[in-house]
Amino acid sequence: MHNAPLPDPQPSQVQTDEPRVVALTEARVLQALTAGKIEEQGLLPYSSNHSFLITVQDDDLALPAVYKPQRGESPLWDFEEGTLCRRETAAYVVSQALGWQLVPPTVLREGPRGLGSIQFFVAHDADEHYFTVRSDARFAETLRKLVLFDYIVNNADRKSGHCLIGDDGRMWAIDHGVCFHAAGKLRTVIWEFGGQPIDPALRTDLERLCNTLTAPTAALTLSLADLLSREERAALAQRTEQLLIRASFPAPSVHRRNFPWPPI
Repeated sequence: MHNAPLPDPQPSQVQTDEPRVVALTEARVLQALTAGKIEEQGLLPYSSNHSFLITVQDDDLALPAVYKPQRGESPLWDFEEGTLCRRETAAYVVSQALGWQLVPPTVLREGPRGLGSIQFFVAHDADEHYFTVRSDARFAETLRKLVLFDYIVNNADRKSGHCLIGDDGRMWAIDHGVCFHAAGKLRTVIWEFGGQPIDPALRTDLERLCNTLTAPTAALTLSLADLLSREERAALAQRTEQLLIRASFPAPSVHRRNFPWPPI
């Protein structure tokens, strides 16, 4: 469990006895998302599935979050019905196992509309996304991690708008409901690193993940067993191993569609 600081919510959303700066940690946010009282604020527009902006109240802390209930998921021909919220949560679990903190804290829990994923809402500039910042050197390392992450989780829909630039200055990755399919489905707008060697430090992180995924009693293995099928977990481990053997960033395939639509 990492306890790196997270973006603070708006001051008005943190209820305390006296004004003070609240240092949010991953552990504190997860506690609130898991056990806090949920209050719906409204349905988010332009979503393929029902997504609700909510406030999670836990003691003196109120956090903005996004609630994606299982019953609001649109059926897809190639993903098992009712599994998208589990995939959202699994993406966070894998990101944390790598130590990369790409995905905002996410939990799977019961809400007012039934089981669903609840993800910390990162305050961000809606006009900034991958296409507007891809040449910015500040995000080069994060983008390299994100490319490897998307390959590992087999992200079928990495749009530019799924890369948020938080008010904290960091890049965050969201919308992972169509990940982890056992068959190859990688579709992304980020291909500029294709064929380049993977940095040694990132290889070390991948090796650690690969070893953990094959350990039957590891906490990661047990967590993913509640979120993904046996076939999907095996494919996840296989993709990680393949990436290590290849030792280079993935490049577009000549055998299938490589880009999501729409790209933003």
